[in-house]
Amino acid sequence: MKKLLALLLAVLMIASLAACGAKEPATDTEYVKDKGVLVVGITDFAPMDYKDDAGNWIGFDADMAKAFAESLDVDCQFVEIDWGTKHMELEAKNIDVVWNGMTLTTDVKNLMDCSNAYCTNAQVIVMNAAVADQYQTAESCAELNFAVESGSAGEEAAIAEGYTYVPVDTQAKAVMEVASGASDACIIDLLMAGAMIGEGTSYPDLVTGASLTSEEYGVGFRKGSDLVDALNKFFADTYADGSMMECAKTYGVHLSIIEQ
Repeated sequence: MKKLLALLLAVLMIASLAACGAKEPATDTEYVKDKGVLVVGITDFAPMDYKDDAGNWIGFDADMAKAFAESLDVDCQFVEIDWGTKHMELEAKNIDVVWNGMTLTTDVKNLMDCSNAYCTNAQVIVMNAAVADQYQTAESCAELNFAVESGSAGEEAAIAEGYTYVPVDTQAKAVMEVASGASDACIIDLLMAGAMIGEGTSYPDLVTGASLTSEEYGVGFRKGSDLVDALNKFFADTYADGSMMECAKTYGVHLSIIEQ
């Protein structure tokens, strides 16, 4: 009996020492490759990330993320996140990257390590076509009630203009607020507006008004991540071989792509 207990203790000690001696991956690339999957944090944001009729994530960003994961020889998994806490999701390792038409604001650059800019965009006011003629400038919209996505460049623009606004979870919900009459207007990405409102869409009575800002999109990683360099090389390679532009044309964003 004593020999058996001694043997069990020895086995437990060896297992404990092995666990203590296990090395954490030295880099984010090693971490992602060890688990075999790149976890991509997104929101529902056409034409960058959205679901097709079968429930699969597609869009310019989604397709490029899949291709980048393939270049790393890992799978790609998409996780919908709260945009206002995206950097916390990264640090907690719930996701490995934020890839969702993310504007490279000062706050974003302070909280994450970011890729080179790959796409241009603007923040625009969206409102009902019936009243749009009255509100063609940022100043004329000062008395309106806005809806904006929490933590977005649209919210930053509303604050900068001194607008009264209500924060919502997504840009899509901001548009719905206007369509329902709950808000007079919303501020969303120009690329999203092009895909979501106007003739032939679910919101044919909504139009774009004044443009508030111009901006650039980038991809965010944890501070110190070596995946930034890997993605910048991937961007350069796919721009050079034409596959980035081919993907962009599929989703109608080719005029916004920045040379890599």
